[in-house]
Amino acid sequence: MRVRINKTIGVALTLGLAATASFGNMVKVAQTTAAPGACGDWSGYRAFVERFVQADGRVIDYSTPTQQTTSEGQSYALFFALVANDRATFDRLLGWTRTNLAGNQFDAQNMRLPSWQWGRKADGSYGVLDPNSASDSDLWIAYDLLQAGRLWHEAGYTQLGEALAAQIARQEMTTLPGVGPMLLPGPQGFKNGGVTRLNPSYLPLPVLRALAHEMPNGPWGKLADSAYRLIRTTAPQGFAPDWAAWQNGQFVVDPKNGDTGSYDAIRVYLWAGLASPADPLAKPWLAALGGMRARVAQTGIPPEKVSATTGAASGEGPLSYWGALAPYFKALGDEHGLGLARTHLAALDAAVPGREPVYYDRVLGLFGTGFIDGRYRFDEAGRLVPSWRNACD
Repeated sequence: MRVRINKTIGVALTLGLAATASFGNMVKVAQTTAAPGACGDWSGYRAFVERFVQADGRVIDYSTPTQQTTSEGQSYALFFALVANDRATFDRLLGWTRTNLAGNQFDAQNMRLPSWQWGRKADGSYGVLDPNSASDSDLWIAYDLLQAGRLWHEAGYTQLGEALAAQIARQEMTTLPGVGPMLLPGPQGFKNGGVTRLNPSYLPLPVLRALAHEMPNGPWGKLADSAYRLIRTTAPQGFAPDWAAWQNGQFVVDPKNGDTGSYDAIRVYLWAGLASPADPLAKPWLAALGGMRARVAQTGIPPEKVSATTGAASGEGPLSYWGALAPYFKALGDEHGLGLARTHLAALDAAVPGREPVYYDRVLGLFGTGFIDGRYRFDEAGRLVPSWRNACD
């Protein structure tokens, strides 16, 4: 079944790419463009691609019963391919996303938000499991495309990124009175009566800055300010929650998921750590999240779950947490915390018989190790600065 499906995808991909000449030209160029070996091998990225990315560009989370692919996984893999200067993989990832998550409606003149979840259905066939989109993934894909257009000097990517960003602003944004523009987690299902549900981990400051830089007439600069207010207000003990809400003119505890901060919220610390120190919001954003640093200093581990309102914690976070926290510790100048993160993250490269690599560990591990090892950074305008830019251009 998998082979037959892949053949179908391949045919659809070929037809889809032919729909726009610029996209087709990008793929043709990519087939002859390899990452320069002189720039240094990124073994963690290679291991991730070999384990989790099919030849057709589909990222698979094997830990799920549906063998799911998410728009999040595609967006992160696109970012890593850009950091690795791996344009061939970037285009395969983009082509699969276009064909399967966006139904071949992913052109500058005809842009559809990608469905967030794809995988094995109850009848054994493969396809979209949930057509709703995920705004964080959409933001990252738009960012990836805009940066790819700039770094690889390809206007076709830029046009796609601008078109996607325009759809995000049109379909996945709302306005909170007295605060300003705010990102909804998706176009459907997050505004119910007087309650608007929000996800703090969906708002990476560097991504918002880059969109504001590229499209200054959009809502992105004001969204960065709104996002900071969300983070600061919903983390009274210095711990971010997975979810929050807006009700009666204020940020409140999410009525559905409560105030727990865990596998979603861990990314809030990651994005804060990645922000350029020159960004005027970087320092106060980090300061609003000081609870995690203090807790790790006290206990030596990040809690798996923590109450954002009381600070009560339980469990021990897995490797993915250390991946997310490594840039956070680095940005704070916390050498002890960074040393702990490095020690734990070394396990990502250690092959243990019988232990399968975990998708989320690998993904957040690549964000974290790639950053602290100097493979990439973001400048004040949110633009990606990969190490190959200077070494290999």
